[in-house]
Amino acid sequence: MSKNTHSASQDQFANKAQAWSARFSEPVSDLVKRYTASVDFDKRMAAFDIQGSLAHADMLSAIGIISADDLAAIQKGMAQILSEIDAGQFNWSIDLEDVHLNIEKRLVELVGDAGKRLHTGRSRNDQVATDIRLWLRAEIDIAIDLLRQLRHNLAALAKTHAHTILPGFTHLQVAQPVTFGHHLLAYAEMFARDAERLHDCRKRVNRLPLGAAALAGTTYPIDRERVARTLGFDDICRNSLDAVSDRDFAIEFCAAAALIMTHISRMSEELIIWMSPRVGFIELADRFCTGSSIMPQKKNPDVPELARGKTGRVNGNLIGLLTLMKGQPLAYNKDNQEDKEGLFDSADTIRDTLTIFVDMVSGIKVKPDAMRAAALQGYATATDLADYLVKKGVPFRDAHETVAHAVRTCEEQNCDLADLSLEQLRAFNASINEDVFDVLTLEGSVAARNHVGGTAPQRVLEEAERVLKDTAAA
Repeated sequence: MSKNTHSASQDQFANKAQAWSARFSEPVSDLVKRYTASVDFDKRMAAFDIQGSLAHADMLSAIGIISADDLAAIQKGMAQILSEIDAGQFNWSIDLEDVHLNIEKRLVELVGDAGKRLHTGRSRNDQVATDIRLWLRAEIDIAIDLLRQLRHNLAALAKTHAHTILPGFTHLQVAQPVTFGHHLLAYAEMFARDAERLHDCRKRVNRLPLGAAALAGTTYPIDRERVARTLGFDDICRNSLDAVSDRDFAIEFCAAAALIMTHISRMSEELIIWMSPRVGFIELADRFCTGSSIMPQKKNPDVPELARGKTGRVNGNLIGLLTLMKGQPLAYNKDNQEDKEGLFDSADTIRDTLTIFVDMVSGIKVKPDAMRAAALQGYATATDLADYLVKKGVPFRDAHETVAHAVRTCEEQNCDLADLSLEQLRAFNASINEDVFDVLTLEGSVAARNHVGGTAPQRVLEEAERVLKDTAAA
């Protein structure tokens, strides 16, 4: 590249206005530069911008728009730019507004006219839409794998505690005994559906917008299918207006992220309750907790508390993106620059949160005695006694009322149903026999629910094995 060519390329990008048009008679003010620039946050897409540009250059060369020499120069220049970015040596400039123009400027500095030819047949509109999809596809793959790991660790803990009994709650009141393993596997199911949603979302993310140009397509004989194959897209976006202007794929991801965090938040709430000394069902490893600046005895479950709080910001990102899109006419509008920060934040939040929870779940210390003691409170086997009477021929409503009277007696005597003598129980209904005590024990209660989806230890072991098999590392 000649000295004059290099100087010309620098002059071309001397200020922001000249970077995109000679149409304007005065430069943009410094305040507007700061207000409209996105490079501070969209530079995280640099590697994907380069990936997309290389695929575009390969296609332009294949159809004869640029020469093989130009392609080789672009490839060499992009390799150097990526190396500079990875090494932290790339000079990002707010004057160049975004990641795309910063990379293009540096490419022209390095390879001259070949760099100027790269933008043939595309616009920043379809370029950024492609970059976002490439970046988001990678984030989805990371999140899916983290959900797999989390489910695996939940199932491993569930298998260990398939026989550990704790109270099941409705309305935060003791309802029926369940096994701790069964309780953990409920979250494994939630996270499985989260992964399914991400898999489904990925299908719509994985469509190529490049080739839509600014909004109407291009006059060049481009080969969009070739670019799609090169970049690993499943399909191309079929309408140029839609391709550059809609962000429903990002909204869909943010919705899936909000559901992931909702499930994380529910689990966090239980971890916080279970760790309270008043409950004392579990201990979290010290690395996930903090102390107090004034109370030396405190061990605070900061990680689940903060995860519960971060759910609000992910929900907010979803609402923000929905609101961003709701009033936009076709096609691209500058509003869409606001699509990235919330999207990036949601992806970062679920990545960090899931990474921590994968480790935290594997380090949970369970206190079975405390769980069992709590299950003995609140007459958790009352439903079992009602079912026992029904099986003896008593109508369910009558059985229900009979057990309610028995519970009232236990409250007066400060004892459990299983503590009543056979004579006392028969006073409530003559159908009760010695075999009633088989159903009034905690173990008998959980063992009796021996069907698919039930809390019986054998079923929990089977389900834990299924999840472990399903989530085994590839």
